[in-house]
Amino acid sequence: MEKLRVGVIGVGWFGTVHCRVIAGHPELELAAICDASEARLAEMAREHGVARTCTDYRELVDDPAIDALAVVTPWDHHAEPTLAALAAGKHVLVEKPMASSVEDCRRMCDAARAAKAFLMVGHVCRFNPRYISAKREIDAGRIGKVVAINARRNVPARWVIEQLASIGPILHTCSHDTDMMRWLAGSHVVSTYAQTVNTLGQAYDDLSHVMYRFESGATAMYEGAWCMPDTSPFELDERMSVIGTEGFIQIQDTFPNIGVASKEGFLSPDTTYWPELHGVTGGALRDEWSYFARCIADGTPPSVIRPEEAMEVVRTVLAAHESATTGKVVAVA
Repeated sequence: MEKLRVGVIGVGWFGTVHCRVIAGHPELELAAICDASEARLAEMAREHGVARTCTDYRELVDDPAIDALAVVTPWDHHAEPTLAALAAGKHVLVEKPMASSVEDCRRMCDAARAAKAFLMVGHVCRFNPRYISAKREIDAGRIGKVVAINARRNVPARWVIEQLASIGPILHTCSHDTDMMRWLAGSHVVSTYAQTVNTLGQAYDDLSHVMYRFESGATAMYEGAWCMPDTSPFELDERMSVIGTEGFIQIQDTFPNIGVASKEGFLSPDTTYWPELHGVTGGALRDEWSYFARCIADGTPPSVIRPEEAMEVVRTVLAAHESATTGKVVAVA
């Protein structure tokens, strides 16, 4: 079978993870990489033997040898590469959050509908088997009607200190849980109230609490702490509980499902999202790429996560950010 030739735009920390998944996937070829940093380009080209590199994404958009593009730039640089690629007939997997404004998300959705190529937003939690299992149990009526959801996604400050110059947990990691909450509740958010604390002195607050009210009447709460100490025994403390009228579901992922104690301290390596398994990067991100590749091969638009759903996540977290800024309850239009 001919491999899908993929170019990656943006090879920062998460772009390099995408590169490793693509390079180790039997149905994909890491054909080209693009980044503003020539040093990062050289490093990744050496690691994966990629001959095609550039600093201008338009070179990949115009390259007929590229079938699909991964857009792994900062969220406020998602729209233009995505729009250009779709207009050129290239499939696009763009990282979440989809874009930094609802208007840009709408432009991307419109472009996807008009294009001969597919657009998928990388909400990787949709490919986490624990959330998939929770959704299956809820849809089967196992816990009755969902009435409340509680989630946390906390990380040590060392992971995110540089990101706090341009984005905080409400606009970043909360988009994961907002998507999961909307998906599991089967309803959309109608209002939100949020509060934040700045403990690290960066441009964006690093500790956030967000409350949601759903159209169904359910409520939800998210905790995002990007200020956990470096001695924390986890890389990601990810948990969610879903309460129904007839039961509840508890999801506990990476706090910690494996613990390693060494002379450097205690840590919990990732076993879910992009773990290294037998020499290749596997997990939910690999499953996400496998699904996208199958959709392209079959000519079937991705339905696990539709662009319009990703746009609603952006609308919701922007409303939560507005609430944190104004101190008021904000309606989600």
